Amino acid sequence: MAATKELNVEDKLRAIYDLQLIDSRIDEIRNVRGELPLEVEDLEDEVAGLSTRSEKLKNDLETIEDLIKVKKNAIDEHKEAIKRYAKQQETVRNNREFNSLTKEVEFQELEIQLAEKQIKEMKASIEHKKAIIAESKERLETKSNHLKHKKSELDAIMSETAKEEAFLSEKSSEYQALIEERLLAAYNRIRSSVRNGLAVVSIERGASAGSFFTIPPQTQVEIAARKKIITDEHSGRILVDSVLAEEEKEKMEKLFAKF
Repeated sequence: MAATKELNVEDKLRAIYDLQLIDSRIDEIRNVRGELPLEVEDLEDEVAGLSTRSEKLKNDLETIEDLIKVKKNAIDEHKEAIKRYAKQQETVRNNREFNSLTKEVEFQELEIQLAEKQIKEMKASIEHKKAIIAESKERLETKSNHLKHKKSELDAIMSETAKEEAFLSEKSSEYQALIEERLLAAYNRIRSSVRNGLAVVSIERGASAGSFFTIPPQTQVEIAARKKIITDEHSGRILVDSVLAEEEKEKMEKLFAKF
């Protein structure tokens, strides 16, 4: 390719308009994907979060069930202690020893009551967590199916457009290399500041494309002469004449037709 300093103004205009056409085509391809990549990413995060939550709830259930077993074992131990103290009461020598053992029995009975209350509360917690797990499982299945559908949709679009996008991205780099640094910087600055990404536009019916502001006749003549780079005073976009635009569109359409 020729060095950028060897390009005359018309060649620069053609190169930068070609770059615009290529970049706009890439924009179209990406717009087809739209928000799908972000949707897939959000769904993946949501599914991962639901899976983690479900695992935590299941672990909580196991922990609570283990605690219930501990409490039940403790109840058995308290009951054995009551039997032991009751038997000891049969052989006591005085009221003081009898009363002391009675207090021990009462303490063991209170411990049993407390353990039974805790078991009851833990069983209620288990039922509550089981309901949440069932709800989470249903939601996880729904979200997983939605994710599968969206991934399939995205994969289909990607498979159709990946080669074309890679090819056009390479072409975009080639055309960028043809354009002098200052002009390319202006192009990128304008392109990033406008919603439709159009930094270079043609003259249509006496106005810059997409604008209602009329270009003065003398300026239109200068644009058609292709002797200098002219920008729209209202939008800052680089302007090219309609004849050049049509010629370059026809050339680029042949390039795009390969896909």
